This record gives sequence, structure tokens and C-alpha cells, in this order.
Amino acid sequence: MSSADATPCEVSWFAALCDDDYAQLGVADPSLRSSLEHCGDIVRTAESVGFDNVLLPSGYALGIDSIAFAAAMAPVINRMSMLVAVRTGEMWVAQLARQIATLDQMMQGRLTVNIISSDLPGQVLASAPRYQRTLEVMTALRTLLDGNRVDIDGEFVQLHLDPPRVGTVSGRCPPLYFGGLSDDAREVAAAAADVYLMWPDTLDGVADLVGDMRARAARHGRTLRFGYRVHVIVRNTEAEAHAAAAHLVAALDDDEGARIRALSLDSQSVGVRRQAELREAA
Repeated sequence: MSSADATPCEVSWFAALCDDDYAQLGVADPSLRSSLEHCGDIVRTAESVGFDNVLLPSGYALGIDSIAFAAAMAPVINRMSMLVAVRTGEMWVAQLARQIATLDQMMQGRLTVNIISSDLPGQVLASAPRYQRTLEVMTALRTLLDGNRVDIDGEFVQLHLDPPRVGTVSGRCPPLYFGGLSDDAREVAAAAADVYLMWPDTLDGVADLVGDMRARAARHGRTLRFGYRVHVIVRNTEAEAHAAAAHLVAALDDDEGARIRALSLDSQSVGVRRQAELREAA
């Protein structure tokens, strides 16, 4: 296959809306906390150096709101997309659809949406109902943002409603990015996502996961694109990169690491546990 036949690769950056953009993990730097000024600098720089997209993460205890921040950045960037994280269940799905459509209009059709299925602040759900809620929200969102009436009587979403007057630029739902390693998460992605996001794993682990997800999507009559979500430490030499990685975690103890992970409300997920296994084996 020639390079002309290949699907273009989207290369994206990460805006630290989640209070973790520090020189050393666990050592807070007030000048680098989640804020419009700091995160705005990251987004503007990412566009200026040529990135295709930038992830705007979401977390109740972690920093500023992703949708409000994206609206502030929409008039500032001219080419790059934004991948806005939204947690299913935080907002009534009809209002969320209108917000997404409005934001896509502000961005001239360059919006992408990262669907998050973690617990909500003050609420804990078992895996099966949590992912059922996510599937219902994604289904209703896609229906409304495709310009169609939604009629759904689910466990979490009961909605009979015409689409909002304000639609997206394309008239279609923006691409929905979604990740998760549990069986429940994989089934939701296969049924309702456009892009399946993966965390780092071994080559064999990634190959097995891609094969499994392609088979699951095919059973739903669908295809998926794939994304790889990883932080990379780059230096001139391997020794310098290892030294930088060691410095990054030098001040971090187990208790502080657990506290930081717990803030994201997904510290017990299958994906997080798999990352812990890989760290132990490294």
C-alpha cells in the first residue's frame, strides 16, 4: 500500500485542564494550574506548531470546565480541531446536544467529542449500569445531532424530542471518541463510537485489542477508527529521556500517586489497572 492510499493520521496534543502540568508529579506549581491563561497558551501553541487536534479533558475536582474553555478558545484558533471531553450523565442529553451543536458552529465544524464514562462527583455506579447510561447518551446525542427526532425509553434516558434548531455545520454528529478496556466499555465503543481510544500496551496487546474491536464493530455493522493516547518524553538521547522521566516522578510517593489517580473518578477501571500492571513490569 502506498502512502497515498493510507488514511491520514491525526496528531494531537493535550491541554492540561486537569491541574497536572507540573515539572514534577505531586509538586504543584501555581503558575501552571488549570486556568484560562495557562491552558489557552497550550492550545494556541499547539495550533501554531501544526498539531491537528487538542484534547480538553474533564474532571470535577481537577480544573476548569472543558466546554466553557472550548467556547473561549473557539474564536482564537483558526485551523486546529478541539477534542472536548464530556462526562455522560453530568448534563441532560438534549441540552448537551444543543451545546455541542453551538460549539461546532463556533469552531466552523472542527469539533470532536471525547465521551467519558467514569463515575460522577458524589455518585458511584457499577460498570454495567454506568456503561448502559453512556450508550443511551451517545445514542441520543447522535440521533439529535444528525438532525433526527429521538424516541428513547432507556434505563437512564427517556426522551421524545425533535432535534434542536441549531445544528452542526455538517448537519451530522461530530466524531465521538471513546475508550475503555472492560467488556462493557468495548461493547459501547463498538456500538456507538467513531474513534476507539487506546492507552499504551505491548505491541501484541495493541494488536489483539484492535482485532477484537474490529470484530465487535463488525457485529454491529460498523467500522471504527483507532486512536492511541500516550504521553511521550522526548530528549536528544535515551539516557536524557530516562533521566527526565525519573525526575518527573522523583517527588511522588505511593500515597500521593493514589490521591492524584482518585481525582479522575476512574482509578479502579480496567484500563487504569492495566496501566499499573505495565508499570510494574517495566
